[in-house]
Amino acid sequence: MFTGIIQEVGSMIDVKRQDKAMQLTIASEKLTKDMHVGDSISVNGVCLTVTSFTPHTFQVDVMPETFHYSSLSNLQSSEAVNLEPALQPNGRLGGHFVSGHVDTTGSILSIRDESNARYIDIAVTKGLQYLMSKGSISVDGVSLTVFEVREDTFTISLIPETRKATILGDKKAGDLVNIEFDQLAKYMERLLDHRKSPQPSGITTETLAQHGFLD
Repeated sequence: MFTGIIQEVGSMIDVKRQDKAMQLTIASEKLTKDMHVGDSISVNGVCLTVTSFTPHTFQVDVMPETFHYSSLSNLQSSEAVNLEPALQPNGRLGGHFVSGHVDTTGSILSIRDESNARYIDIAVTKGLQYLMSKGSISVDGVSLTVFEVREDTFTISLIPETRKATILGDKKAGDLVNIEFDQLAKYMERLLDHRKSPQPSGITTETLAQHGFLD
């Protein structure tokens, strides 16, 4: 579990591809100081597992499912990535609950600056039902507030600190970003769908009688 508050911008040292799997070696000066093999770490919003590390780098594996559903498949050596370690029980929840399980990718349509804000329009092909103005969303692992929702796009607004502390400040039109929709919205949809068409429990008066619950 993560919060969407990026702790460090790392750099890709090596990208090894094998069919639809990858092994990534990432440079990190901050997070490796308190790292263990098996730790969960968010890389551009994708929850991955640390397989090895040195004082200045760590390695993670990308499985075929993650390769298919995220933008990690496009990573190149020397590219910057957003990094966040898993939330500790006594940590601050500064953003919102982010699982690191990417729902889809979005394509940046346009970027415009207005005063101290940078507005980014992002196109997605699914999941717009989870979005609402002032709601939460994770973009490349960054917890953000949805500024506006339209038919097949939504807009986020970046403050100067977010542009400086994450890779979103360097994005350009045409770039792909990892999208994770708000978990609460997805749980609510699942609950409502279940209430509309509840599944039979399999418990009948006959089975109750067979097991001695009815005379």
